[in-house]
Amino acid sequence: MSRALPHPLLSAILLVLWLLLVNELSVGHLLLGALLGWAVPLYTARFWPETVTVRRPWVLLRFVLVVLYDIVVANITVARLILGSTERLRPAYIVMPLEVRSELAISLLANTISLTPGTVSAFLSADRRCLVIHSLHTTDAAEVVATIRERYEQPLKEALETC
Repeated sequence: MSRALPHPLLSAILLVLWLLLVNELSVGHLLLGALLGWAVPLYTARFWPETVTVRRPWVLLRFVLVVLYDIVVANITVARLILGSTERLRPAYIVMPLEVRSELAISLLANTISLTPGTVSAFLSADRRCLVIHSLHTTDAAEVVATIRERYEQPLKEALETC
């Protein structure tokens, strides 16, 4: 079964994304979405560095909802910052020691940080133990790290990594 459907969760996500993109629920689009959901993971499986095992899917779902909420809030915050006086901005590079170790969790964390307006993952250390983040406006670097750790890193660690 795992050969024919190497990443079932990804397949389901691709099917749902396809239906959202076409904005139509029909048999043809369901079949095409299911075909894409099957074919994309099947043909890209050899590029995946490790087997993905979601230990706690509800934590991962909550993580996605938190990220979507944070993206909306950060868009409003960044809009206020850039429309205001640029002298108020306090950009900074922040070094965040990582607790996650799997390549997938590190990649998801770095991409989540970059998806959230106002922050960008700038550099990952060679030993994969530190992530350098650029923040558009920071008054307390430790607070930024604590927020990222609580809202993004811990749920990823809990959902994707073995203890």
